[in-house]
Amino acid sequence: MNFTPMQGNLTGFTQYQFIPQIMTYVVVMIIGVTTCFMNATMLHTFNKHQILRQNPRYILFIHLVLNETIQLLSSLLLYIFALATIFVSLCVLFLLPAILATVNIPLNLACMVTECYISVCVPLHYNNICTVKRTKIVIGVIWAISILSILPDVFILFITEDPQFISSRVFCDREMVFRSSYSFKKRDATHTFLLVVVCLTLFYTYFRIFFVANAAKADASKARKTILLHGFQMLLGTMAYAHPLLIQFLLYFFPKGRVVIKLTTFVIIQIIPRFLSPAVYGLRDKTFRKYLKKNWICL
Repeated sequence: MNFTPMQGNLTGFTQYQFIPQIMTYVVVMIIGVTTCFMNATMLHTFNKHQILRQNPRYILFIHLVLNETIQLLSSLLLYIFALATIFVSLCVLFLLPAILATVNIPLNLACMVTECYISVCVPLHYNNICTVKRTKIVIGVIWAISILSILPDVFILFITEDPQFISSRVFCDREMVFRSSYSFKKRDATHTFLLVVVCLTLFYTYFRIFFVANAAKADASKARKTILLHGFQMLLGTMAYAHPLLIQFLLYFFPKGRVVIKLTTFVIIQIIPRFLSPAVYGLRDKTFRKYLKKNWICL
């Protein structure tokens, strides 16, 4: 994951190149602040109503919202510091939450897909399989996977790098900090594996749900729309795993467009999905929307 799209050689910029970037900064900040406000409202709604806290579906949803808020806030901070250098140790503190949350999001979406599959395809066993306790265990496993995916990079950084580098100032980017060749290979291998697992989960569960919805012929049209929306959000979420590879691929064909490529992919992969999630998973759900409206009325 690359969270600092503006990092690079900026000395050759003209005023015609700089003005669009300032406009982009403003747009990204507006989207980011709006999304954070929506997410904060949803977190408050969930925490206020016990009926939501006792439902595995909403527990997974609010865990998604929490991770997206962490990821968005971390990315926005890194975006603000993109044109300046900061200490490596401070950069690591900014990078870790963003990396952990970005790994968590697609895994959480895969769990939400699985929960939806169980509720539609094996409804009689839903209450036995999907319990609050098991949902919390699954969330713990998600965090364990994400932590184990980044811990080796942290150990390699502090063991192999010169102490002067740790205390030096750099552009805060994952590739600039975790610059070991092993870290690059491990990152690509881990992301590829998780991408395959998440995509296979998506295709299997949603095709099963799709066929069950058609066979039942009850709200089939609505079910198909929900499946397509969830599938689109899942696609955006899993693109985070392919973000570094996508940048490398585009830079191969457009080596002079590094800044534009990083900026565009950052907005599409890191910002837009965070803005869509509240609408796809929160506002469309009747139960959650009902309690959300109550909170808005109280405000």
